[in-house]
Amino acid sequence: MGQEREDIADAKRTWEEQVLKPALGRIQEREEFTTSSGIPVERLYTPEDTADRDYLERLGFPGQYPYTRGIYPTMYRSQFWTMRQYAGMGTAEESNERFRYLLTEGQTGLSVAFDLPTQMGLDSDDPLAEGEVGQVGVAIDSLADMETLFDGIPLDQVTTSMTINAPAAILVAMYIAVGDQQRVARDRLAGTVQNDVLKEYVARGTYIYPPGPSLRLAADLIAYCTAHVPRWNPISISGYHIRDAGASAAQEIAFAFANAIAYIEAVRRRGLAVDAFAPRLSWIFNTHNGLFEEIAKYRALRRMWARLMRQRFQAKDPRSWMFRTHTQTGGSTLTAQQPENNIVRAALQALAAVLGGVQSLALSCFDEALAIPTEEAQRIALRTQQIIAHETGVTDTVDPLAGSYYLEALTDQLEQKAWGILGEIEAMGGAVAAIERGYMQRAIQEEAYRFQRQIEEGKRVIVGVNRFGDSGQQRTPIFRVNPEAAESQKAKLASFRARRSGRAVQQALINLREAALGEENLMEPILDAVKAYATIGEICGLLREVFGEYKPPTGL
Repeated sequence: MGQEREDIADAKRTWEEQVLKPALGRIQEREEFTTSSGIPVERLYTPEDTADRDYLERLGFPGQYPYTRGIYPTMYRSQFWTMRQYAGMGTAEESNERFRYLLTEGQTGLSVAFDLPTQMGLDSDDPLAEGEVGQVGVAIDSLADMETLFDGIPLDQVTTSMTINAPAAILVAMYIAVGDQQRVARDRLAGTVQNDVLKEYVARGTYIYPPGPSLRLAADLIAYCTAHVPRWNPISISGYHIRDAGASAAQEIAFAFANAIAYIEAVRRRGLAVDAFAPRLSWIFNTHNGLFEEIAKYRALRRMWARLMRQRFQAKDPRSWMFRTHTQTGGSTLTAQQPENNIVRAALQALAAVLGGVQSLALSCFDEALAIPTEEAQRIALRTQQIIAHETGVTDTVDPLAGSYYLEALTDQLEQKAWGILGEIEAMGGAVAAIERGYMQRAIQEEAYRFQRQIEEGKRVIVGVNRFGDSGQQRTPIFRVNPEAAESQKAKLASFRARRSGRAVQQALINLREAALGEENLMEPILDAVKAYATIGEICGLLREVFGEYKPPTGL
């Protein structure tokens, strides 16, 4: 084998002198080639670039540590990924209608988008909610809205993903309460809640409380679901929003893993063994346009997570070593100019995610840079997944690009770079300390600025934006939220408050306050408040009084 590598090296030098050099004399290559993470892309990769790699240590076999080649032995040969489309708008009645449509079109799981007031723990009639009710997702004020949202949808027959963070414990409590009403045993409820509030401080901004209390709530939910809702994934740690805010692929990995370490340590402080809850940790990552870097990213993520759990946290259960992720194609890669180009972008990003071996997938719709997706756009996005699954052949074998000199080298380099960034965060004292110092926030801002400068200077081509523009005016039909939805929601909320038992609400809130001032798990008192029909604004408002509100570091 050593002699063979020497022969290849000699042959490469001959090729460079006799073939490459004359060609470069006639025509020069384009400018430098790098990935989003700043990893140089070489002109050519050969066995030299993967030499001295131990196959079993670095790759192994699918369904076996370190899971580089996939977490299941047969991957998509046995079962495709879960096909979701992110949906939710206006009132619970309107979103329920959209969910039913998607299920009839072949979607296999629901993914709920909540409006900004719900994400911020505000009721629809709060002055701060003005103009935002039902605009980017569904408005949920109380258990009554959650009952409507899932009316006629049996919760023991679907899996549901909920993108909610600061008030995650409250929305999961509402989902559990609806399940109780449907007489669905809690061990039959299946789905995922994002519940990753740490990334809100660095990427999205829908935080409420300071990091300490937020971490407590997240850990309380993880511990509660471990004991009572065992098929529910109580957290979906997000690299997605970190990447969409401007981070590179390597930063996406490192920052998400730093947050995950903080959650694991917080739950362990509650006395839970790591193997009791780690198998239900799930993820959401972002897929951008760099096809090979994105494929390499998912392979590196699996290998890194397996080693982190096995070596650092001493997890014994192989399920704790498995990195299970949902992925959404890159929202920030969508363009308002020539929006039909986004169909191609999403298709290629979805292909990268599938070649990378993800467990769940949703596509950002082609019109999403303009408004909430239309039904047609969501149907195209879902059909894109189905075409990849059934028509391309990429699901016929496990990890089909393994062994590519380029892909294996890139996987190694991306992993190495991510470990380096994670080491810097650990040296600061971990994710919370890094957030409080503004380290992650500044790193993302700098990376986003660098990317934007490349576009403005023409060094990075965005088709339809800075090259290949269309002088004609294109009109794309866009979805518009019912203008009466907000007033309807507020009227419904006023009527609801008049009908409920005010005494039961007040007693439940008093009990929640006492629990929040102590150290007990808050899920049971939150569930009691939800079942008493306290609103999300009332519950979060009480916790604001106890925990305070987060103020970001100055200078960001």
